[in-house]
Amino acid sequence: MKPVILDVDTGLDDACALLLAARHPDLDLKAVTCVGGNVGIDDVVRNTLTVLDAAGRPDVPVARGAAVPLIQPVTSARHVHGEDGLGDLDWPRSTRSTDPRHAVELLRDVLRDAAATGERITLIPLAPLTNIALLLRTYPDVAAGLQEIVFMGGSAGIGNATASAEFNVWTDPEAAAIVLAAANDLGIAATMYGLDVFYDVVVTLEQARGLTGSPSAELARKLIEKRSERYQSDGGSIGDGGAVCAVIDPSGLTTQPHPVRIELSGGWSRGRTIVDTRDALDVASDPQGPAPVVQVATAVDGKRYAELWLATVS
Repeated sequence: MKPVILDVDTGLDDACALLLAARHPDLDLKAVTCVGGNVGIDDVVRNTLTVLDAAGRPDVPVARGAAVPLIQPVTSARHVHGEDGLGDLDWPRSTRSTDPRHAVELLRDVLRDAAATGERITLIPLAPLTNIALLLRTYPDVAAGLQEIVFMGGSAGIGNATASAEFNVWTDPEAAAIVLAAANDLGIAATMYGLDVFYDVVVTLEQARGLTGSPSAELARKLIEKRSERYQSDGGSIGDGGAVCAVIDPSGLTTQPHPVRIELSGGWSRGRTIVDTRDALDVASDPQGPAPVVQVATAVDGKRYAELWLATVS
């Protein structure tokens, strides 16, 4: 089993990812940490506990983390995820409590324990990177317990929060810049699962309507139906769930190593992930100096990952 931790701002697609990570037999879900993003932190925590209960995983510790970005005002995406962040599905809510530790403290403790036993954990942030920036700069020793970071965020060419920027990075671009720099400094491999592949893992309504018989399957069906309704299509992308698929089945994802910078100042381009595709000579002579090198996802086997998700959540 591959040990993983998810960092989430649980909306509809984070819920798809949580169901997959909680139920796949090849993953050992060590913990889930929460951060404000798609909705406020209180709703994120409530949604995360609810989804894990539906997945039959009340054993997984959940911790509340940063409520707001490092610098800029808080934003949300309720127009996509509903007022409660879970599509306003009126799903039965969890009654259990969170771990008493702050998310950064839970991450620190789990990763230090892993390092002490020789275990290496894959960290899968699916949200603004505020918690992860605070973790890596406050407790850099946790790198000893990390195998890699596979984060959903950014893109090589398109945006959704703005014409230039993807939502997770745009919500806290300073945190994203810190995480890429810290990962580079600490020797942590990083993969960017961005908008270039985000929309390509689609579950059709016909497939979703076959999901019945357990709370996990029923919730999974409702999530796809709600995403289909939101985008007025005959199916829905599992979104963040694709990043978890990439950890389970890396051969379904095509990546290329590129230097990546985060735009922190431009009025129209703030939060953009600038993926440097120049040849090595031009990159080496850049007057701004070297940028962190990230494995950038450029293509995904959408059908393969959709089937993986369906088989697991059912």
